[in-house]
Amino acid sequence: MGFTIAQGLMLMLLTASTMAVSTANRGWQFGNRLYRGPYHPNNEQTSKKIIVGGSNHWSFGFNYTDWAFKHGPFYLNDTLVFKYDPPTPKTFPHSVYLLPNLQSFIKCDLKNAKIAGNTTQGAGEGFQFVLKTSQPHYFACGERNGFDCINGTMKFFVIPEFG
Repeated sequence: MGFTIAQGLMLMLLTASTMAVSTANRGWQFGNRLYRGPYHPNNEQTSKKIIVGGSNHWSFGFNYTDWAFKHGPFYLNDTLVFKYDPPTPKTFPHSVYLLPNLQSFIKCDLKNAKIAGNTTQGAGEGFQFVLKTSQPHYFACGERNGFDCINGTMKFFVIPEFG
């Protein structure tokens, strides 16, 4: 099973965006400045707690892919904090799923995804996810058959760097 043209274009866009953000965050510049190496140290501390979405928290209609690009880089042992309200009769529930690969992320295919935070774990101080490996981490809201992910807003990925 191959990629469709639309999936191929989306993959190229994601790859180009990731490379552009990584390059900008690492201080790569053309001209007389030298590249600082494959990783730059996290000078602030060894790890940080980062509230996903900032003051918007984990909610429908906010673009988390843009948020991740603007707030990176993320480092090994950083903690992502997902805050969201528990479901009520007047609100839609949210959750946090970890998708297994880029293709699942692009398609919002939750078949092989693992639930990282259920619909009630985002209340209060929120659900915490520690970035323990330098592999890509693909996050999405899996409620309502993945509608919030399919909509294109409640999903993002990070590739933690060595700090």
